Amino acid sequence: MMSEPMLEGTGCSMHEPYALQVLGPDMEPEFPDKCVVIVEPTEQCRSGMYVFVEVEGVRWFRQYRRDDQGREWLLALNERFPEIELTGLEWKVLGVIIQRNIRRRIKHYEYRDAEGGSSSAPATQVNAVDITHQGA
Repeated sequence: MMSEPMLEGTGCSMHEPYALQVLGPDMEPEFPDKCVVIVEPTEQCRSGMYVFVEVEGVRWFRQYRRDDQGREWLLALNERFPEIELTGLEWKVLGVIIQRNIRRRIKHYEYRDAEGGSSSAPATQVNAVDITHQGA
């Protein structure tokens, strides 16, 4: 019997990427319901990154945003879902999304900071590479 919740521990496996299945339309159209994402464990993120976070004990998959005044929030890509203002809340980054898989169509996400490496810059670009093998 496991006494610790999933995704917690101290072993080296906790530093390896892991897969999660997206449940619900919150991140559509980029991440449709039932697609699989690969999460790179980290506690750091920059504005524009797709992240897996824990806010007040609840885990979310959202896009992280930080403005010039330092305000932070989480955005669902589907505008039917409200943004989550992070000011005053207990939250932590569990990882960033580095890949998605929709019926064996794979897309990688690379995060490049357009401002020359500043981790607080809001201009982070998300470059996605589709490595789908058409006709395979």
